[in-house]
This record gives sequence, C-alpha cells and structure tokens, in this order.
Amino acid sequence: MRPAKILVVDDEPHLVKLVRSNLEAQRYKVLTAMDGASALAIVEKEGVDLVILDIMLPGMDGFEVLQKIREFSSVPVIMLTAKDQDVDVVRGLRSGADDYVKKPFSVHELLARVEAVLRRATLDEEVQTRPPFVCDDFVMDFERRRVTVRGKDIKLGPTEYKLLSQLVQNAGRVMLHTDLLRKVWGPEYGNETEYLRVYVSYLRNKIEDDPANPKYILTEHGVGYMFKQPTSSN
Repeated sequence: MRPAKILVVDDEPHLVKLVRSNLEAQRYKVLTAMDGASALAIVEKEGVDLVILDIMLPGMDGFEVLQKIREFSSVPVIMLTAKDQDVDVVRGLRSGADDYVKKPFSVHELLARVEAVLRRATLDEEVQTRPPFVCDDFVMDFERRRVTVRGKDIKLGPTEYKLLSQLVQNAGRVMLHTDLLRKVWGPEYGNETEYLRVYVSYLRNKIEDDPANPKYILTEHGVGYMFKQPTSSN
C-alpha cells in the first residue's frame, strides 16, 4: 500500500517544517503550500489523500480555499484554527471540513487527527459485502459505494458516506451521539456533537425532500439519530 499523500497549507515556515518532519517520520508523503492558489493547484494536479489547511492565509483565506476545493474534490480536510475561535470551527465544518485542530497544538494531537481522518476515508471491506439497503425511494449500494434517491445519484464525501452508512446499517434503532462519533470519527471522539449536527444537516439537504421535516434521518432530541426502518424487508 502506498503511503498517504498529505498537503500542508500554512504561511508559517517553522510550523510547516515541524508538521512535515513529523508526518514524514510516520511514513507519509508530504507536499506543502504557502498560499491558497498554490494549494488548489496541488490538490487538482497531485490527487492528495488529505489536506491540512490553515485558516489564516495571505490573500485567499482557508475558508475560501476549502470552498474552492469542494467544488471539484471530496478530499478530506483538517482545518487549523486559532485557539478558542469556536466560530471558526463551526464555519469550517459547515464549509465542508472533516475535522479541525486548534493552534497551538501538540504533534501527538495532530497525528491522531490525521490518522483518524484517513481511517474514515478508507472503505470497510465487511460493509462493502452487505446487500443493498432499500427504503422507499432511497437506495444505498454498499458494494458500489453508491447512494440514490428517486433514481438520482447523491454525491457524498467520505465522512458523509461513513455517517450515513452507520445510520443505515442500524435502521430503526436510535444511535447515540457518542456511539456515532466514535464509530464514524474514531475512538478519540465523543463530545464533538457539533460535528454530528453539521453532518446530519449535510445529509438531510442531500437526501430529504424537505430537510426541515425529514422522513429518513430522524432526531431523538438529546439522545441521537435514527434512520427510518423500511416498511418491508429488503
């Protein structure tokens, strides 16, 4: 298996050097960019497996870069944000980020987040062998990693797909917030309920006729989420 290719985007040379050396020590292949335009060119040309993207960049900021990446790629993105800037965290998640790390961060924390995000992007071979799931006009084909609603293909990023897969595999059963976070994001997670709110919103906007009144992804307030149980066996 080839080493994962990671793009680090930051305009602080010492931070880039630190992150690069630690990622390379873990056998990752590392590319770097100091600004948004260079980052976009690398993502488009190199086909990277993960982007570590700082918010504070010269010219085009990290949010703009992420928005442009999402126009053509679902590559996982970890945002770097200033400490205690929760508004940046929420904005980043709503812009399509997969995770975030607050500065200043420990190398151990960053490496754990990188590993978790790359793990989420990997398909589960056991899940791939499951038969297609059908509920009304919703179909999830695990083998083809394909979701259709009313016959229309739904494009999902890695985290969106993994969250939907967990809900569908447990259709008719309420999944607790903590269980979903740990199964989808990884064992390092458990309290980041904002992640769930944002990604459930993404999914509802893509598969529901009326996202404000969902019929597939249902909320059990204060507890978790549940995917609708099919009315007949499939």
